Amino acid sequence: MNKIVLFDMDGTLLDLAFDDFIWNECLPERHSQTHQISLIESQEILSQFYRSNKHTLAWYSSKYWTKTTGVDVLKLQQEFQHKIKTRSGCMELLRALKEQGYQCWLVTNADYASLQLKLDNIPIQDFFDVIVSSEQIGHAKEELQFWQELQRLYYFVPETTIFLDDTLPVLKTAEKFGIRHLFTILQPSTLKSKRQSQDLEYKALDQLTELLSILNQTDRKDNDVKIA
Repeated sequence: MNKIVLFDMDGTLLDLAFDDFIWNECLPERHSQTHQISLIESQEILSQFYRSNKHTLAWYSSKYWTKTTGVDVLKLQQEFQHKIKTRSGCMELLRALKEQGYQCWLVTNADYASLQLKLDNIPIQDFFDVIVSSEQIGHAKEELQFWQELQRLYYFVPETTIFLDDTLPVLKTAEKFGIRHLFTILQPSTLKSKRQSQDLEYKALDQLTELLSILNQTDRKDNDVKIA
């Protein structure tokens, strides 16, 4: 049986600090300059846009935000692409999983353009057997249809699949779909404080490499059951 680990990208493998910087600092500044309004006005306008679109497919679309804000959002990301960074332990974890025979899949809400920008800057593409953007699926990961379509396109067994994501609504939907082995991230963005484990509904990883010892323990238990 294939051992499959699904990974979110931003906030899980990559430091969400880049996205926080783009959306919370750069875009408000560029928006205020473009429309010749105060920074405070821009922040208020964008906050309303953010609230009304969060967890939808549009939320993750560079084209949508470019049209909505009048700022070329993809160009803005390209301008600061040197700030794209992995989270600690990312490369070590991916290398170890491949060596141990796991299939690694990248399932991200990032649109094609943002996904490609990240992959151009961070050498993780070759670790993945499957790379899927919600733009391809036509639904965000927060929607059950995403998981149904993903399974139709690339068959996997939810009960034995492992999934890492930093976003609670995504994890809840994945659980509803039937994925049992769910993990979240203590500190998706280095611009923000670590979250508290006791406040999170799913087992949280501080260092990504912590997953390796968890999987090794699981493998040992499975072998013990087979021997018995």
